[in-house]
Amino acid sequence: MSKSFSPFTHQQLIPQEETLEVYKNKGNLFIGIPKETAYQEKRVCLTPDAVSALISNGHRVLMEAGAGLGAKFTDKDYSEAGAELTKDTAKVFSCPIILKVEPPTIEQIALINPQTILISALQLKTQHKKYFEALATKRITALAFEFIRDDDGHYPAVRSLSEIAGTASVIIASDLLSNSNQGNGLLFGNICGVPPVEVVILGAGTVGEYAARSAIGLGANVKVFDNSISKLRRIQTNLGRPIYTSTVQPKNLTKALKRCDVVIGAVRGKSRSPIIVTESMVQSMKKGSVIVDVSIDMGGCFETSEVTSHKFPTFNRHGVIHYCVPNIPARFSRTASISISNIFTPYLLKIAEEGGIENSLRFEKGLKNGLYFYHGILTNRSVGEWFDLKYSDINLLIF
Repeated sequence: MSKSFSPFTHQQLIPQEETLEVYKNKGNLFIGIPKETAYQEKRVCLTPDAVSALISNGHRVLMEAGAGLGAKFTDKDYSEAGAELTKDTAKVFSCPIILKVEPPTIEQIALINPQTILISALQLKTQHKKYFEALATKRITALAFEFIRDDDGHYPAVRSLSEIAGTASVIIASDLLSNSNQGNGLLFGNICGVPPVEVVILGAGTVGEYAARSAIGLGANVKVFDNSISKLRRIQTNLGRPIYTSTVQPKNLTKALKRCDVVIGAVRGKSRSPIIVTESMVQSMKKGSVIVDVSIDMGGCFETSEVTSHKFPTFNRHGVIHYCVPNIPARFSRTASISISNIFTPYLLKIAEEGGIENSLRFEKGLKNGLYFYHGILTNRSVGEWFDLKYSDINLLIF
């Protein structure tokens, strides 16, 4: 018999140990948290408890003095949690990772070191081309927390802030209806023998759902309008009770507006919010009734809406009180800060556990979705098309 030929050596045929991918060692983060300088912005990205959790995991946090005061967290709270504090703004911006609520200004970007990781809001509608050009020059890797998705495909930061805005809109409307604010002297509450307050909600998203939940909890009679039947069905399911729902038909909407005491606008659009309520509809409303336009940050869904501030939050048009503050969650800065901190902290710990942002972006699709700059290269298609900038697919840059 002839000897059979094998392409493998005897050594190669012996069972070998399985070779597994070797992960990078756990990384140590050095996070800088500057004080927010945007008008009326009082939120902070991390609470003292979150800082304590990061410090106990071997990370460093450098905070600018007074960064948490707007949310009623003192420098002493952060110091006791293990954070380092400084009054030197430039020193904070020189950290390898910078955590902010509002996007940095052009002047602040100038203080940032090249190759820094920036995590903040992007606020696409308020940005300009120079902002992205400045990030590109510094080769910054930037993530927008409003674009980050969780495992279910939802946007946790947007949802949390929408929950606050929805709940707050009812509390604000309740306050504006009182005599002290030149309202009709109506109380949100199901008082025996007294007809309940009539509330109309435009939009059945997260803001609309939490506004409806709060209004029902206070005993109001709620009507929800939205052109999406699936959203109307979902809001009824989530509330666990049947409520008045309708598509946005002018006849039904006008009838509801004439009878209501409060209207909450929570309609979003791709570029701007569609105008659902015309000026003539506002004129037909009861004198002293209240409009809270939560969608004013995208242009507003009332024709009579104009942007107001927390200092001067309301104006009167056709006898109707308008509340059109774009940043409602900042009015409840401590709650909003805790909510944002709860989102950031697990991501930061995970980034460190996986050996840095590079590995996290490779394995975490939700985190990758929040990326809009990678080492100075624009990776977000929406930003590129909006500002006419060249962009690259992140999947071609990260393998």
